Amino acid sequence: MSVSLTIIFSLCVLVGAVGGAAVLTWFERRLLGIWQDRYGPNRLGPFGVLQVLADMLKLLTKHDWTPPFADRVVFVVAPTAIVVAMMMAFAVVPFSDSLYIIDLNIGLLFFLGMSSLAVYSVLLGGLASNNKYALLGGLRSAAQMVSYEVFMGLSLMGVVMLTGSFSLRDIVLAQEDGWYCFPQVLGLYVFLIAGIAESHRLPFDLPEAEHELTAGFHTEYSGMKFTMFMLGEYLGLILISAMITTLFFGGWLGPDWAPGVFWFGLKTFIFICFFILLRAAIPRPRYDQLMSLGWKYMLPLTLINLLLTGAIALSLQGGGNV
Repeated sequence: MSVSLTIIFSLCVLVGAVGGAAVLTWFERRLLGIWQDRYGPNRLGPFGVLQVLADMLKLLTKHDWTPPFADRVVFVVAPTAIVVAMMMAFAVVPFSDSLYIIDLNIGLLFFLGMSSLAVYSVLLGGLASNNKYALLGGLRSAAQMVSYEVFMGLSLMGVVMLTGSFSLRDIVLAQEDGWYCFPQVLGLYVFLIAGIAESHRLPFDLPEAEHELTAGFHTEYSGMKFTMFMLGEYLGLILISAMITTLFFGGWLGPDWAPGVFWFGLKTFIFICFFILLRAAIPRPRYDQLMSLGWKYMLPLTLINLLLTGAIALSLQGGGNV
């Protein structure tokens, strides 16, 4: 694409991602209501769809308070960091064979780097609040996210071995003969769990849900600053779903009777629904159980996956040379 078309498409992705995150606040409550046999939002507009507008108006008009005891500059900057990091990660996501902002040869590493920057947002938010509960929540969030970043990165190395490239577009094209969800089922399992922990989705929203921490790292936040944290969480949900689609389920690949962007959107939507329904199906573990799950089970699984994938790749390469 030309520079002007790239800029226009980038703005479309920006608006679409933010708008999708806003709509998800309504869709999540409606889907959970159906799943649990109860009413979701149903008063404002058809099927309660105008609840999104009501929530936005409430947050925009709510008093945006900064505590006098907080580090004002860092307190204001922290919520924007997670939104900027998530939006930057969308730059390397290929929506179809020709629809993408940029095709980096290190696209997968760029995604991992941007997801890692989100740690600074929650850590700085808890630190700048000058509140012991917010600080403890920020430290727990940072430990959780840093730990599961290790497993997330290692779980994708099998995909890189099979493809021979860090480009997300090359990874999708390499799945024309079969999706990686089958040969990389262990990697998919680890990446799925790590994605939930990284985006602070239930049941792994422990740093912000435990009663002894009140609201965790965003205890002192309100108004638009609080909205930025929530927006970053929903953007992370969309991003993780899009990456699962790209890395393990063929991205835009599908039957020829529909365009590739349709198949990409459909697969991503299915995984968004899956993440939402986890909220209604699985209770929260304790924080120590979550960390034990990562280091005692996820790490060995990723190493086993690397060993098996490496052995199979070497055997196939050796067979080809013969």
